[in-house]
Amino acid sequence: MTAAMTALHVTAGTGISAIGLGVAQTLAALRDRRTGLERCDFAGITHGYAGSVAGVQTHALPPALAAYDCRNNRLIDMALRTDGVADAIMSARAHYGAGRIGVVMGTSTSGVLASEDAFCAMDAQGRLPAHFDYEHTQDLFSLARYVRAALDLGGPALCVSMACASSSRAFMDAAYLIRAGLCDAVVVGGADSLCRMTLRGFAALELVSAQPCRPCDASRDGISIGEAAGIVLLERADGRAVSGPPAGFRAAVLGYGASSDGHHMSTPHPHGAGAVLAMQRALQSARLPVDAIDYINLHGTGTRANDAMEDKAVGTLFGAQVPCSSTKGWTGHTLGACGVLEAMICALAIEHGFMPGCLGVDEVDPAFRTDVLTGNVTRPVHHVMSNAFGFGGANCSLIFGKAA
Repeated sequence: MTAAMTALHVTAGTGISAIGLGVAQTLAALRDRRTGLERCDFAGITHGYAGSVAGVQTHALPPALAAYDCRNNRLIDMALRTDGVADAIMSARAHYGAGRIGVVMGTSTSGVLASEDAFCAMDAQGRLPAHFDYEHTQDLFSLARYVRAALDLGGPALCVSMACASSSRAFMDAAYLIRAGLCDAVVVGGADSLCRMTLRGFAALELVSAQPCRPCDASRDGISIGEAAGIVLLERADGRAVSGPPAGFRAAVLGYGASSDGHHMSTPHPHGAGAVLAMQRALQSARLPVDAIDYINLHGTGTRANDAMEDKAVGTLFGAQVPCSSTKGWTGHTLGACGVLEAMICALAIEHGFMPGCLGVDEVDPAFRTDVLTGNVTRPVHHVMSNAFGFGGANCSLIFGKAA
């Protein structure tokens, strides 16, 4: 039995990806149906397409935090400086106190690119460069430690690494911190950056498409890797009055559910047993029936097995009644950051009454039984489910609605 949760308000937030920095650029790209995927040209890897964030290569961290310098921490720092997010969190800190605001971040590879570069620069004696700083770059906790330091917060901090479900799961752990009375607000987010390990690793698994990914298409043949970062501030609904325009976007987290089917290291349960359980738990947590969901943002990676599994799972619960789509044709699969990035897209769907149809689909897989959108639809959206499913059967579903 899943306990019902008290809604938490998203009082600030943003996301950055290959389709833009922040709310305005992301919304424009979604409406214009403009992908951010380009032929991969990263670190000498040229197979397939990838989604890179403009400006990350030259972005500089504050001098006092230079020890943290790596591509992943640059991404999260860029997100902090977008849509007024850092200022909004500072306002919350002044109200609650630094010790009452937690940090929960999600990532799959953290700053592993820094280690890859260090190994490439190893000398003849096998020594890594003296400037290489594992603790502040590749260490999984580096991301949460950086955000806490950048915002001068003193509450609990943790980093979640559950493959592609990482930053979705971060919302759940943040809710637990607030529900347990340990925090009044939590900074939730995630970042995953392009690196050799990810690009070559997915290619070795034969999961990377030679073309831009086409989730739900009959001829889909794999993913496109992207990078992204996102960050939101979650607060109790009765926490404080927030005046003025929202920083980025505003919505409410109404429910969540997680499961692990543990079917295979890299292949989902063929019937989506774990995915069904995660979605059921999210609906129970939000105290909503299936017909209350207006739109489902699919995990939708573009691989044959994952998309087919998700169609079965969604069809089992929702039949063909709920419009659904994947937005990875725009951004690529941003791995541990996809949960928070797609939370922003869900909030935009609610805010603007807008559902982005899958990009690049010529024909929806005829075996699918769900209502897959292939064009944008404009109509009121009250409740959205967002799915994220990771390697090893780590499943997480979130439900968002309008903030009261």
